[in-house]
Amino acid sequence: MSKLVIVESPAKAKTIQKYLGKGYEVIASMGHVRDLPKSKLGVDVENGFTPQYTNMKDKGDVIRKLKTEAKKSDFVYLATDPDREGEAISWHLAQLLKLDMNGNNRVEFNEITKNGIKNGMSHPHKIDLDLVNAQQARRILDRLVGYKLSPFLWKKVRQGLSAGRVQSVAVRLIVDRENEIRAFVPQEYWSIDAKCSAPPSSAIFAAKLIKVDGKRVDKMEIPNKEAADVLLERLKNANYTVQNTKKRVSKWHPAPPFITSTLQQDASYRLGFQSKRTMKVAQELYEGIEINGMGAVGLITYMRTDSLRISDEAQAAAAQYIENTFGANYLPLQKRVYKTKKNAQDAHEAIRPSLPELTPQQAKKNLTPDQYKLYKLIWERFIASQMADAEMNTVSVDIEADHCFFKATGSSVKFDGFTAVYDNDKNEKGENKNLPEMEVRQKIKLQSLAGNQHFTQAPPRYTEATLIKALEENGIGRPSTYAPTITTITSHQYVEREGKQLKPTVLGEVMTDLMKEHFQNILDVKFTAQMENNLDEVEQGKKGWMETLEEFYGDFSRTLETAEEKMEGKRVKIPDEETDIVCEKCGKNMVIKIGKYGQFLGCSGFPECTNTKRIVQETSGICPKCGKKVMVKKSKRGRTFYGCEGYPDCDFVTWNAPTEEKCPQCGATLFQKGKKSGTLLCKKEGCGYSRPCNGGA
Repeated sequence: MSKLVIVESPAKAKTIQKYLGKGYEVIASMGHVRDLPKSKLGVDVENGFTPQYTNMKDKGDVIRKLKTEAKKSDFVYLATDPDREGEAISWHLAQLLKLDMNGNNRVEFNEITKNGIKNGMSHPHKIDLDLVNAQQARRILDRLVGYKLSPFLWKKVRQGLSAGRVQSVAVRLIVDRENEIRAFVPQEYWSIDAKCSAPPSSAIFAAKLIKVDGKRVDKMEIPNKEAADVLLERLKNANYTVQNTKKRVSKWHPAPPFITSTLQQDASYRLGFQSKRTMKVAQELYEGIEINGMGAVGLITYMRTDSLRISDEAQAAAAQYIENTFGANYLPLQKRVYKTKKNAQDAHEAIRPSLPELTPQQAKKNLTPDQYKLYKLIWERFIASQMADAEMNTVSVDIEADHCFFKATGSSVKFDGFTAVYDNDKNEKGENKNLPEMEVRQKIKLQSLAGNQHFTQAPPRYTEATLIKALEENGIGRPSTYAPTITTITSHQYVEREGKQLKPTVLGEVMTDLMKEHFQNILDVKFTAQMENNLDEVEQGKKGWMETLEEFYGDFSRTLETAEEKMEGKRVKIPDEETDIVCEKCGKNMVIKIGKYGQFLGCSGFPECTNTKRIVQETSGICPKCGKKVMVKKSKRGRTFYGCEGYPDCDFVTWNAPTEEKCPQCGATLFQKGKKSGTLLCKKEGCGYSRPCNGGA
């Protein structure tokens, strides 16, 4: 018999073909083959929200090939990704190829390894219609919001705008945070910090004032310099005596293995990856990489999951590796079980290496730099999650001076445990690495005493990592939606990046204010989270998908009608953002405008003056080829690079950032390769000067 296996991507097809061998043909659908039409709503709201699916125009060749191969085959297996979206793709393929909808033709691979594929192929089952209906409900919900709300925004704000259930809430979170920052008024406070020694030891340690006359000193208890000076005067000649010492062994537990959200957060913190980049690389690792001596193999389990479950086999493989590499004392006393949060989809394991024994170093030569970095992060987090706790010797000492108490704390590693592989970054600020031995009633020598001014800080802007965390904590979106949501809100210019921070644009603020006024439910965090719960109930077979759509659409259509009436004849203007750039044609200041292709500079004298120009960002660097300025530029994929402002006459470009430092040999700009531990390079032809960033000449 000839058997056809349909997956989503060619890379995955290639890996699976190797394991299945003769008698099987594995081909890729290249994702979805059918969808709602682009040119119209495509949902019959009067007749049970019936979707009107059509074959996707750009998939003609793929569809013809799928039909040809299916006719030649005795049996067709649908092996798309193991989630809602994958289940829907399998259902659409079954419809397209006229397969038996009651047949056991659906197979799932949590990992693309020999065992993973063998296990999946030996457990075929029917397509899960509850899963399909949950995806259909989500797709139709998003279509109803997008196609009904977008024309309203086109009429009232400007052409080309879009709104969505999850994206609009994400923008709202960022706008609300920006408003908090603007409204924040910093408040001054002071701390009293001492440097001490405990004779006969000459080692200096830090201590912080925590109590005055029996009352705890919190942030605002020392409000200004005058209050600090009073305490400093009182304490400078006081006798300092140890009142209490406390020693204990504290345990640090390893973090659980990654789920989608935590992987995106940690890849942002540790690697500087945007969520889109993280998921692209994770997909490559899941689908299969050619490894020397092994052939094509999927290196990680499925990367869209919110479950912390780990298979017994994976735990056993990790334990074997840990014992062989570190010793039995690095294994926990009991097998670790991590509790998955409520409402998580527990169909998959957590994200882990599919072959725990394959170390990042062993795989490195077969991986791209991005693949190696992400595989290393996933591998280390998983191995650490199966290791023993780290143990710290901690010491705290209370020191009394004129009825005031200072506290000094210190810690040292007793047993490194899981931190031998993966550090949780738990080191406390202000903690001494090692405190000298001290006893109760021992006299302490004051070395210095200082009052330090501080100001309360505004809440920070969201980064990709903290926004994903906020979306997850509020129940907004699901593992598959975090990265696309951020891509959407930045590409549509509702939000812009400022370094790692996410900042709302004027357009994003105008849109959010308009929707707050007229579409409160769409922007309401709790309402959106409840909709996600409803979709989860559809997936679990507890709720009908049409019922879910009816509940939403009735209120939504009435709200839209009311908004149309209230805004009749009105239009919202997007305010221009003035700059200090002067228009060379009329002398007025240029303003930042948002057009179809992004932001640009336009003259504030419009329509009398129609001068426009591109927004360019200068650097302090000078082009080593022609002497003009070096500008910040963006590649088509959004990656930052640097090029001469004289382009195309001068073709100088580089990925390395220009610095303010000059070459000691020729005086040209030095460019930085890598991060703080990287290299400074001179790119002047014939010079060749370079040195470490943190080193001398």
